[in-house]
Amino acid sequence: MNSYTAQPTDRQGRQPRVIQDPPFARALFGNARFAWLWLVARVYLGWQWVDAGRHKLQEDAWMDGGMAVKGFWERAVAMPEGGRPAISYDWYRSMLQFMLDREWYTWIGPTIAVGETLIGIALILGLFTGIAAFFGSALNMNFMLAGTASTNPVLFAFAVALMLAWKTAGWIGLDHWVLPLVGTPWRRAAQAEPALPTIEPQAIPA
Repeated sequence: MNSYTAQPTDRQGRQPRVIQDPPFARALFGNARFAWLWLVARVYLGWQWVDAGRHKLQEDAWMDGGMAVKGFWERAVAMPEGGRPAISYDWYRSMLQFMLDREWYTWIGPTIAVGETLIGIALILGLFTGIAAFFGSALNMNFMLAGTASTNPVLFAFAVALMLAWKTAGWIGLDHWVLPLVGTPWRRAAQAEPALPTIEPQAIPA
């Protein structure tokens, strides 16, 4: 008599496909033995953000009226008669012009200054490392879309790497205790969903 256990299926009766990462990627981004590497990367990136943010916190051009942001946007949206404009995408230029016309720089300036500082502190402490790296990468992307390269491409690459390694990037840091305590939304959803029944049909005798 033969029996077998059916493969797990979703609610539509299809067998889900899980494509495994290469062993090197699993080790680099998911093994705590490499936490020291991500410690170096996140402290470096965090200090860059803290250093940038603390200077802005001390300048009235950022904290009082956001005139630094206004000037940056005005230069970015300018269309030179000869040569190439700073912004390559018209939709992004229109968005900056929209915010300029409504004087959003008055609150975006302080938000950037405070945000950069908090991102840096979170990265250095290893607190919600993946989330902090995401917001840092969003700032990098906006600066680059506005035509400013500087160190943004390098910092963006560091942020992407930390997001990929979010499970272990903060292992030598507060995430070591915070992540297990907070948990993840997808883990809670998986625990709440009832397990699929297994099918064990009996073989038909010849």
